[in-house]
Amino acid sequence: MVTETLPKNKRAVSSIAVWAITPNGLTLGQDICKKVSGTRLFVSEKLTVTPHTAPPLTLKLEGTKAEVVDQEGGVAPFKKLSEKLSQQFFRFSAHIFIFSTGIAVRMLAPLIQSKTTDPAVIVVDDKGIHVISLLSGHLGGANRLAQEIATLINARPVITTATDINKLPSIDLLALENNLYIENPGAIKPVNMAFLNADTMDVYDPGNYIHPLIPKKFIRSQAIPKDRTGVACTWKTMKVPRETLILRPMILSVGIGCNRGTSLATLHGFFKEVFTAEGLSLNAVFTLATTEIKQDETGLLHLADRLGLPIKFYNKNQLNSVDTIETPSRMVEKHLGVKSVCEAAAILAAGRGPLIVPKKKNQDVTIAVAIKE
Repeated sequence: MVTETLPKNKRAVSSIAVWAITPNGLTLGQDICKKVSGTRLFVSEKLTVTPHTAPPLTLKLEGTKAEVVDQEGGVAPFKKLSEKLSQQFFRFSAHIFIFSTGIAVRMLAPLIQSKTTDPAVIVVDDKGIHVISLLSGHLGGANRLAQEIATLINARPVITTATDINKLPSIDLLALENNLYIENPGAIKPVNMAFLNADTMDVYDPGNYIHPLIPKKFIRSQAIPKDRTGVACTWKTMKVPRETLILRPMILSVGIGCNRGTSLATLHGFFKEVFTAEGLSLNAVFTLATTEIKQDETGLLHLADRLGLPIKFYNKNQLNSVDTIETPSRMVEKHLGVKSVCEAAAILAAGRGPLIVPKKKNQDVTIAVAIKE
């Protein structure tokens, strides 16, 4: 069996905070919490809360970044909205504000950081007439959440994202839905503006991860963008114009072996050295992999945490099942009973995909890279 550790900085999914400050808002908030899993209701302490029995859930949302808080629901009173929100803002994948948009904007102003990290925010009036997608419409999922909540409470969704209302593709949403890492979010806007202006662009995508999803009328060529807005989707590093959006298909697995007690600094330094020398993007890596004997190796665990990646641990039989190792190690076989650690682990983690970087080593670390087919 493959065991896997998840990095500490990865948050679970599907947690939604619902905020109410009026009697109508409280009633509506309780109704939403009864129908949606992973929610918690925050209410002004001035309101009187009547306990209720929750019926079966009718909606389970899948978010992208969150910490599940109080799955059983429950009501959390607050004295001052701004203080409570600042404490809870990044603990949830989404927030539903049942009060005016003006209040929401004032509360959010000091908290928002980036479209790639901010949770989704939707605003619902306390009569439940409109559901407005306010923040993180695409990457955070606010547009989708607004539509789903509107359906649940029989309200009208209000979506103002230009690509959505014009029924055009959105490059950030396409990337999110297809597991493509957005390396330079600042280039999202020029690409989406090209869609809106009916402009063409160069789309370099040798692996066909994003190219088939973009309507042909927007594609000028499949060449590497030179001097205009464009898209480059590749796991290899290259120089492109600042206006080019760089997408990374997360398809590389990195097998690692190391001496006992190897430091984080040594592991991280050699990791970066190999990737730089081979022209590979760190953002294209989806997992680390090694032998199960290293499950308590502090340096490796800290490396996974530093990189925000999981680690897969394989046992001796699994590692020895890989029969394509070209550089077996007699020393490793003598001490661990396996012919290979880093190469075999990388291949297994990639679904037995091929090696693109055979074993590289220094005094303390060995690294190999495989690619999912």
